[in-house]
Amino acid sequence: MTLTLLSQRAPLSAASSAIPLADSALRLSLHPVPNRRAMVDGAWWPYSRNAAAELPGLIAAVDRLLDRVTLRVSVHGDTWQSLPRRIPARGRQIRISWSRHTDPRVITLRFATGEPVILLIIPSGAAAGAAEATLKLTAQDTAGLMPDDILTLANLPSQPAARPTRRAAIAGSSAN
Repeated sequence: MTLTLLSQRAPLSAASSAIPLADSALRLSLHPVPNRRAMVDGAWWPYSRNAAAELPGLIAAVDRLLDRVTLRVSVHGDTWQSLPRRIPARGRQIRISWSRHTDPRVITLRFATGEPVILLIIPSGAAAGAAEATLKLTAQDTAGLMPDDILTLANLPSQPAARPTRRAAIAGSSAN
């Protein structure tokens, strides 16, 4: 397998919360050979934090590139907006599981066969240069590097901005 880097080279607009167009380039890198010593198998740079809009394209691309069938996707619940329980993909429903106990910087795709694929999530609002550096870095051997290490090497913040919870939104509105 060869290096896979699918990425848009042009800088994005400042509206990082915009829902991607159907023909938007998928910004994904996968290491050519899965390495169980590495914490991540690649990286993904979504256009927004809208899981319902972003996940179908990711699932389709990973299925095609790895010639596998994704059955389940696991994410951190506070990292995403519009987080459905299931996503339609090529005639089937992919189960989306989430927890607040998983690493908010990664997404895990599980298949019918083989090891899961763990992707580092590059924040959607990241600067193009730093995001491109992260995509390239994760396509190389990252054994021994934690997600924080990879993000630091690419000059990106190591902690994602958490989605405001309903309780925080209510508390903020009652303080005014």
